[in-house]
Amino acid sequence: METFTVHTGQSVPLMNNNIDTDQIIPKVFLKRIEKKGYGQFLFNDWRYSAGQQDNPNFILNEPAYQGASILISGENFGSGSSREHAAWAILDYGFRAVIAGSFSDIFYMNAIKNGLLPIVLPQDERDFLAALPKDNQVTIDLAAQKISAGDQKFTFEIDATWKDKLLNGLDDISITMNYQDAIADYEAAIPSYWQ
Repeated sequence: METFTVHTGQSVPLMNNNIDTDQIIPKVFLKRIEKKGYGQFLFNDWRYSAGQQDNPNFILNEPAYQGASILISGENFGSGSSREHAAWAILDYGFRAVIAGSFSDIFYMNAIKNGLLPIVLPQDERDFLAALPKDNQVTIDLAAQKISAGDQKFTFEIDATWKDKLLNGLDDISITMNYQDAIADYEAAIPSYWQ
């Protein structure tokens, strides 16, 4: 998993409330066996009109927001089904963080486990970020738990365990691999039924 320490990027506002996982990545696209390749289907039903043509009225299709890496959103982001593909699609598209008023618990954990930083901010702070000029630059410093945009700074909360995992790029498998020697010792100490 890629580490998240300090990230500077353009933000894009998608201030809808209750964006669910089927809106993030429709179930029809959940056929891949890898975590990659889902970004092209992110917000598919909003990004594209009939015939998979770009919807000119959807914010991610605006030329000024191409390459944005911080998504600003409303309340209850990631509700609905527990599909981990939603976090995969957001990351694969190029986002490193989602800033919302609240998150579904399952989406929040799926994001953390895949290196996507979910940040909860109050409405007024999100409104400020959403109103930034299109060529804005926002900096997220995870170690300091601060967001900077121009001369404004906001702080955010994150559990120390999740913060450590993101700062060090530790997913569940890499954490388990830290105990390789203890696992080998345990396996050597028990009788093998296969010998």
